[in-house]
Amino acid sequence: MALLEGPIATTASWCAPAKARGRHTFEVTGYSQHKGLGVSHYIDSTPFTVGGYEWCITYFPDGDEHHEDYASVFLFLSSEITKQVRILYDLKLLNPATGVWSSVRTETCVMSDEVSTTGTADFIKRSELEASYVRDDRFVIQCDLTVFLGTPVSRSWKVCEIQVPPSDVLDNLGKLLEFTEGADVTIKVRDEVFHAHKIVLAMRSPVFKAELYGPMSDKSAKDVTLNIEDMQPAVFRVLLHFIYNDSLPAMDDLDGYESEEMVKHLLEAADRYAMERMKVICESILCNKINVESVAVTLALADQHRCSQLKDACIEFIHSSNRLDDVVERQGYAHLKRACPSVIIEIWERSAKSLKVQDIELMPGI
Repeated sequence: MALLEGPIATTASWCAPAKARGRHTFEVTGYSQHKGLGVSHYIDSTPFTVGGYEWCITYFPDGDEHHEDYASVFLFLSSEITKQVRILYDLKLLNPATGVWSSVRTETCVMSDEVSTTGTADFIKRSELEASYVRDDRFVIQCDLTVFLGTPVSRSWKVCEIQVPPSDVLDNLGKLLEFTEGADVTIKVRDEVFHAHKIVLAMRSPVFKAELYGPMSDKSAKDVTLNIEDMQPAVFRVLLHFIYNDSLPAMDDLDGYESEEMVKHLLEAADRYAMERMKVICESILCNKINVESVAVTLALADQHRCSQLKDACIEFIHSSNRLDDVVERQGYAHLKRACPSVIIEIWERSAKSLKVQDIELMPGI
C-alpha cells in the first residue's frame, strides 16, 4: 500500500565555533637603533587581551643563532592556563608605499601550559624588511588573532514554507478557446467555423504568425477570416486544442484504427504549421502503434514529413524478426514504392547488409 504523501516539515540549522577575535598593532620605531641588539634579544609589544587571555607580540631584531640574517616575530601567551587553547593568528607587515598589509605568517595552533609561544624565527629577511617595510626608521607589525572558546554554538529554526499553487496559464488559455472571449480571427474549415485569437496562433505557430502578421497580411483589419479547405474539421479542432492547451485531448470515442489515422492527420497538421512539439508527440504515439499492416504507410508518412525517429523505428521493425516478406505483401507497400522509392532502396540495402553479416557469422572458422 502506497503511503499518502503530505507536506514535508522542513527545518534548518547552522553551527559556528564560539570564538573571540582581536587585533593588535605594534609599531617599532628607531629601527636602526634596535638593529644590533644581539642574537636572541627581543622587544615586546604592550600586552593585549583576546578571548580572556593576555598576549603580546615579541620582536627579535637580530633573529636567533640559526637565523642571524632574519628578523624574528612571535606571538606569546602571557596568561597562565590550565587547559589547551586553540587559536588562529595572522602576522602582517604594513607596506608604507601602498598602505596595504602583507600577510607573512598565518597558522592555526594549540597553546598550552607547555607551549606558550608560536611564530617563526625566519619571519622575514632583514634585507627585505628594510627594502619594503621600513620607512623613516620605523615599521609596523599587525596581529589578527582568533581564540576558539570551546563547544561550537548551534542554532536551528523551522523553514517557512508557503505553498505555491501550480501554474494556471494553460488553464486560462484553454478557457479563452472554450469561451472565445476576445476572439479576433475566424477560421473556416470546410463547413465548420472556429474562433480564435491571432496573438495566440502567432505565438504557437510560425506559419500562423506569417499569415496573420506577415508582409502580406492586412494589419488594419480588426477581424480576420482564414479559409482551410484541405483539412478535416475534426483534425483542426484537435490542432486548435493543442495550440491553446499544449496537449492532445483524449480520443476515447475513437477505436484503434480511427485513433491511429487521426494521429497521422495530426502529424501532417503539426508539420504544416511548424509545431515541432506536437509533431514529436505524434511520432511517439505512432511508434507504439507500428504493426505489419500499417508500417509501410507510416514509413511513407515519416519520410514525407521528415520524422527521422519514426522512420528509423519503422525500418527497424521491418528488419526485426524477418518481417520484410510480410510487409511486402501488404497494400501499403505499393503506396510506399510509389511515394518514397528512396526508402525502398534504403530498406533493401539494409536487408542485404544484414543477410551478408548473417552469412559471415555462419561460415566456419570466422
